[in-house]
Amino acid sequence: MRNRAVIGFLSVILMLLLTVGCQKAYYNTMEKFGVHKRDIMVDRVEEARDSQEDAKEQFQSALEQFTTVLDFKGGKLEDKYKTLQAEYDKSEAKAADVTKRIDAVEDVSEALFDEWENELDQYTNSSLRRDSERKMVQTRRQYEQLIKAMRKAEAKINPVLRAFHDQVLYLKHNLNAQAIASLQSELVTVEDDIADLVQEMEKSIGEANSFIKTMLEE
Repeated sequence: MRNRAVIGFLSVILMLLLTVGCQKAYYNTMEKFGVHKRDIMVDRVEEARDSQEDAKEQFQSALEQFTTVLDFKGGKLEDKYKTLQAEYDKSEAKAADVTKRIDAVEDVSEALFDEWENELDQYTNSSLRRDSERKMVQTRRQYEQLIKAMRKAEAKINPVLRAFHDQVLYLKHNLNAQAIASLQSELVTVEDDIADLVQEMEKSIGEANSFIKTMLEE
């Protein structure tokens, strides 16, 4: 199995050479370097897993900052607002990266399974064909379970982002103690939403680790 550094380096070079969106040409060129769709798939699952881990940590950090603002005891409230705005911006960026990474996993997976299924007809040995088809079905089933978990976790992100955006926006135009008091009632809801998000992220990360392990063992 190629390591992520090699795949990453080749990917950067090829993306500079190929027209954006020419994924088929990208995969074909990578294969000429000995990097197959299976390698790329594992690499992208690892990246999606890491992206979700980063997003989980970022949303937990944002919650801590929001709680700090609500515990405001004095000082410049505008500084608190700027800190919360920065946390929101970072959370939004992490969310976008999660979606990008999951999309990339789906893209290479579709290409891999299409190729695998088409190449079944090239077998002359029926026993080998059956074994390959069995492995394909098994891998596809595990992949579908993985992508379902990833998308489920991703779906939990936007409600949290919307809630944070509302709170940051409200604080921006109401830099006073009364505004802080008004936001206190939102804390429990935000905590619950982030707890749900973290739980789904951890399930998705677990599915990714299991999938990667299976792919590397075969």
